[in-house]
Amino acid sequence: MSETDSARQAAKVAARAAALLPLRIESLDHEGKGIGRREGKTIFVDGALTGELVIASSYRKKPEFEQAQAIEIIKASPYRVTPKCAWFGICGGCTHQHLDEAAQVAAKQRVLEDCFKHIGKVQPETMLSPIHGPTWGYRTRARLSVRYVPKKGGVLVGFHERRSSYVADMTSCEVLLPQISALLPRLRELVASLSIRDRLPQIELAAGEALSVLVLRIMEPLTSDDETKLREFADHHGIQFWLQPKGPETAYPFHPLDVSELSYSLPEFNLEMPFRPTEFTQVNHGINRMLIRRAMRLLEVRPGERIADFFCGLGNFSLPIARRGAHVVGIEGSQALVTRAMENAARNGLAERSEFHVANLFEMTSESYAALGRFDKLLIDPPRDGAIELVKSLPDAGVAGELPARIVYVSCNPATLARDAAVLVHQKGYQLKAAGVANMFPHTAHVESIAWFER
Repeated sequence: MSETDSARQAAKVAARAAALLPLRIESLDHEGKGIGRREGKTIFVDGALTGELVIASSYRKKPEFEQAQAIEIIKASPYRVTPKCAWFGICGGCTHQHLDEAAQVAAKQRVLEDCFKHIGKVQPETMLSPIHGPTWGYRTRARLSVRYVPKKGGVLVGFHERRSSYVADMTSCEVLLPQISALLPRLRELVASLSIRDRLPQIELAAGEALSVLVLRIMEPLTSDDETKLREFADHHGIQFWLQPKGPETAYPFHPLDVSELSYSLPEFNLEMPFRPTEFTQVNHGINRMLIRRAMRLLEVRPGERIADFFCGLGNFSLPIARRGAHVVGIEGSQALVTRAMENAARNGLAERSEFHVANLFEMTSESYAALGRFDKLLIDPPRDGAIELVKSLPDAGVAGELPARIVYVSCNPATLARDAAVLVHQKGYQLKAAGVANMFPHTAHVESIAWFER
C-alpha cells in the first residue's frame, strides 16, 4: 500500500470513529432537526432534541454542514415522549411526535422569534400566547399517495417515507380524522381490486363538518365494474367519491350525488363556508376558528371601515370582517376562489358589504395598489412565498395619510413573514406591536403565525 493510500485509509478510519462519538444537541432548527457542532462543522440531526447527547449517523455531507440521523440517544431530553404512531420515523408526514406537545409549541415560538431577529432585524413589542388545541385526529385535508407494489403485497396508500419517494407501508394515521384513518386498509383493498390500480397515483381528502370527500386522481377511465365497487364502498363507509381525470379543475362528484355540500362553519360569526374539495382551506378547523378570532381582535374592525383582505381565498377572513360591519375588498389570484368568495358572501347575506377581485399579488406595484383606493386597514394572508411585492407597493413612511393605520399579517412561513416585516418596519414606518404562533399542524415543523403592525 502506498503512503497516499495509507493516509486515505487512516482518514476513513478517523472519520468513522468521529461519527460514533457522542454529539451534544444545542438547539432545534426551523425544521425541528437537532443542531450539534463538531470541529467547526454544523450537524443537523433528525430525531434529536435540544440538550440531548446522541450518536448520529450522517446521510449527507457537505463542506460546511452534515445531515444525520440519531441512531442512539445516550442522554434523553426531559421533553422526549413515546411517539403515538407506529410508523413515526418511517412516514415523512410527522417530524415531532417524539417531542412533548407543549414543547413543540414553544419550539415554534422560538423559530418565529429567531426569524424576526436574524432575518427581519425587528422585535415584537409583545409575544402573544400561542394558539393551540387538540393534537391528534385534526387533519381535515391530506394528499395521500397511492402505489401498486406487487412485491409488498399489492397497493400502498399513505404518505411518502421520510427522505424518499416511496410510499410508507402504513395502515393508520394518528393525525388524520379517525374515520379516515380507519379507512386506509379498506382503501388499499379497494384500489387493489380496480382495473386501474396502477393508474391511480393519488387520493386527496377534504372533510367538512357533515361530509368527507375522497378525490381519486385517475389516469385512465374506470370500467363499469370499477364504478360499481366505488359506489358500494362510498355507500358502506359514508363518504363521497370525486374523480379527477386531469388537473384540479377537472374534478367532479361521482357518488353519491344526493348529499349535503362540503362546508365548514364559523359559528362566532354566523357563517357557513361551502368549498370544493380541490379548493384551499385550512387543514385544522378548530385552530382556524381561533386564528380568525384573534385576527379580528387585532384588526379591531369597526363598522364603516374599508378593509382589504389580500390573498383572500374563499373569504375565510373576508366574511368575518364584513360580518363585523366593515366593507371588505378581497383580492386573490385565482378566479375560481374569487367566484367562490362571492358565492359565500351572497349565501351569508354579505354581498353588499364585500367585493372581490382577481389580481396577481406577486406582481403588485405602487400604481396598482393606489388604483385600489384608500384602505383603513389591511389583512394579509399569503402562501409560503410571502407578500414582498405587496408590502413594497405600500406608500412610503412620509406619506402617512395614505397608509393603512393597521395591518394584520397571517403567515405560514416565519422566514418570509420576517422578511416582509423588515420592509413594513424599516421602510414603511410601522411598529411591530405583537406576534405569535398558531399550532395549525401539530407534530410537524410547520409554523403558522400572526403579526400586528401599527402606524
